Amino acid sequence: MKVVKVKKENRIAYITMNRPDKRNALSYELVNDVIEALIDAEEDRAIRVVILSGEGKGFSAGGDLETIHALNESASIMKYMKRALEIVQTIRKMDTYVVAAVNGFAAGAGFSIAMAADFIVAESEATFVSSFSNIALIPDLGLMKVLTDNVPRPLVKEWISAAKPVTADELKAWGLVNHVAKESLIQEANDFAQFIVDGPPLANRFVKQFVNHADKLNYETSDLQETAIQTLLLQSEDNKEGIAAFFEKQKPNFIGN
Repeated sequence: MKVVKVKKENRIAYITMNRPDKRNALSYELVNDVIEALIDAEEDRAIRVVILSGEGKGFSAGGDLETIHALNESASIMKYMKRALEIVQTIRKMDTYVVAAVNGFAAGAGFSIAMAADFIVAESEATFVSSFSNIALIPDLGLMKVLTDNVPRPLVKEWISAAKPVTADELKAWGLVNHVAKESLIQEANDFAQFIVDGPPLANRFVKQFVNHADKLNYETSDLQETAIQTLLLQSEDNKEGIAAFFEKQKPNFIGN
């Protein structure tokens, strides 16, 4: 059985973590296959967006304790940690938008992976929990940074140190979940992603990278980068298409050039 399922349809790459019997815990094989699937989607020019999900009752339980417990020296533990970290680093670096479709629970590093996505669509019953303190660890794969950047620090400390489950509605209130699905998670994630599928790919790539790095820029540098990007986009075929469609009162067909 493949531990990661991939389907490409209508400009969307559906990547599904497929270890339901292990709650989609991050074995070496699962980690490697997720990274490979993300890179493949990024390199496929037909793909506009990735929907990342988990098979079974939950998105992911995070680190695979069986794998971790088999590692008995610092070098092997560090190798596993760095490889798992590559999932969130790949999501952040790739130009293609990633939607995390979260069902059931996103625990530990599963929470980290969901937070690394550009957008989150979650079931109304979904819970997110930083379960690391239950086994005397700290959050990893970027979770502490993303939470601290978006949520008041007293709450972050409570969520982490108390391993407090947080609901999809709570995270939506903090702007970390984009849409709470009431019926079909994947269908509603698909519906949510349509603005990306139909949108201008080249402009969207610039938006993702600019927003992801905006905290590193001062206003002068930001202004210069925006102007340079806009100068490039104003010469694109998609810009011409968008203008023509506007005047013809038609829907534009963006191709990414």
